[in-house]
Order: sequence, then structure tokens, then C-alpha cells
Amino acid sequence: MHSVVRHDWTLAQVNALYALPFNDLLFQAQTVHRQHFKPNEVQVSTLLSIKTGACAEDCKYCPQSGHYNTGLERERLLEVEKVLTQAKAAKDKGASRFCMGAAWTNPKQRDMPYIIEMVQGVKAMGLETCMTLGMLSGDQAKTLADAGLDYYNHNLDTSPEFYGEIITTRTYQDRLDTLSHVRDAGMKVCCGGILGMGESANDRSALLMQLANLPEHPESVPINMLVKVAGTPLENVDDLDAFEFIRTIAVARIMLPQSHVRLSAGRSRMNEQMQALCFFAGANSIFYGDKLLTTDNPEADADMQLFAKLGIKPEQRHDVSDQAHELALADAIKDQANPPLFHAAQ
Repeated sequence: MHSVVRHDWTLAQVNALYALPFNDLLFQAQTVHRQHFKPNEVQVSTLLSIKTGACAEDCKYCPQSGHYNTGLERERLLEVEKVLTQAKAAKDKGASRFCMGAAWTNPKQRDMPYIIEMVQGVKAMGLETCMTLGMLSGDQAKTLADAGLDYYNHNLDTSPEFYGEIITTRTYQDRLDTLSHVRDAGMKVCCGGILGMGESANDRSALLMQLANLPEHPESVPINMLVKVAGTPLENVDDLDAFEFIRTIAVARIMLPQSHVRLSAGRSRMNEQMQALCFFAGANSIFYGDKLLTTDNPEADADMQLFAKLGIKPEQRHDVSDQAHELALADAIKDQANPPLFHAAQ
């Protein structure tokens, strides 16, 4: 019997899950996990920053904010061809989803044609597409959906109560509105938060309650561990206890039974044993590759070695869209009509 998908969690109920003995909590989470997912498969995504730095937002955790001096070099929007080259490399290394992130408050109209070209090019490779570009209007969400974007990432970051301590340049409601626009446009939602920013245990419960009580659960829920970056206001915040992080993964799995729960930022600071416990607690998605926007991530080869030790395989996509097939077919037909004059040496 599958666990019930609920949207009516109370803070007391979430806190009660956190308070369970560790083994009982992990057993319950693993039981729920096996009802909805293959227990030894982990979805693999690769994330590329397509525009870095100089963001107008003041998120205290973020080295890309223009409000802080972190030594990060600013970059303009990456050319489409560079993005597609990176996507091809990610696919060759086993990724099934390619995520593109830009440090914007919201995308400008002048950038939309390039963004659409990126989405269509990555889709044509048979990869799932995901973008995080800041806030979206309803029209922008529809444009991205029409281009074939599968997922849109927009995190809530933390609880509504703690949010004002971290960000002042946009409201919690702004974030919820963007999530609504994404849903209304027919895209899937990638939405999670960051742990270890100095929030209370109640704030962690309240974040998960917000996510689980959305009208539809996010298909993908990234749980990030704060990466402390010199120059940001959170560079000296106390470390979060590892068991508290693993508990949060387990509680997320129980509350969001059909969502992919993703180990995201901060994984490079987790040893293999901690990551293994996170997988046992119900994490079944990772970001893969040596960079996560602007912070380090475990080397791809190290991830594959860990997967081998644990008997885990990358999750295979079984639903490559008709559009991807059509685009690939159109490209093949075009190539036949315009054969290259010479073949590059392999």
C-alpha cells in the first residue's frame, strides 16, 4: 500500500517526526521510499551557471549577490553553443537532467531568445531540462513551457518566519507566486531549501511544512547544506549537526513521498558514510560534476565510486518526450541534406 500524499501537515506533526528515535525515523523513511521508488537508483543531474554574479538580490548565503565582495568573477550570459557542449559532456558522464542557472532577479526579454534556444538544444539531446532564472511572470513561464522546459527551480530557502533574516529584496510571497506561475504553465516544480543558515529546528520543520502543503508537491526537492563563502554575511555561522541534516532528508521523504529528494549544495563536505545515510533516508537525486553554480561539488568519478560501493545505479529516463525525438529527427534529416564536406579526425 502506498503512503498517502498529504497537504495538511501541522508544525506539531512535523516536529513529532523529527523527534522519533533515529533508527525508527530512517526505517519509516526507507519504507515510504520503497513504496514509490526503486531503492537502489539515484537520479543524476548536472548544473551549469549560464550567467554568474552581479545579482541584485541580497541573499545572505549567496556569493553571486552584487551586495557582497566574494571575489567571484562576473560573467555575461554564456553563448548557446558553450551550454550545449557542456550538456553533451554531462550526458556522456551519465546525467539524465541538465539544469541551467542564471544569477538574475528575473530574466529580461532580451535574454529570452537565447534561453529558448538552450532549452530546445538540450531537449534535442534527450536530456530533461531545468532552469533557475529568478522570479517569473505568468507570460515568461508560459514562454519557457512552450519552449519545452521540463522543470523550473525556485527554492523557498527557509521558513516564512526566518526568511526576512536571510533575504530582504524579495518576499516569500514573491517566491510562492513564481511557483504558481510555473505550475499554471504546466511545468514541473523543483523547490527546496537550505539548511545551516542559523535557523532553528522549528524553521526546518516549517520549511518542510510549506513544501508539503503546496497545492501540488514539487516533483524535485533539493535539500542544500549551506556552503559558507568568505565575504557573505553567513561565512561564520555555526555548522549544522550531520544527524540533523540526515533527519531532515528522512522527514522530507515521509512528507513528500512521490518527490525526488535531492542532495544538493554542501555534498563535497559530506563524507561517504553521511551520504550513504542520506540515500538510506530517502535522498534519490544528486547534482553531479565538479561545480555547483559557483561552489565545489564532489568529482563525478568519486560519485561513481561511491555508487559502486553502495550498489546504486543512476536512474534511467524512460519518458524522453516526443518533442526531443522530433528535434533529433529533424536534425538528422537536416544533416543528411547538408552533409559536411569533411569529417573531423576522431
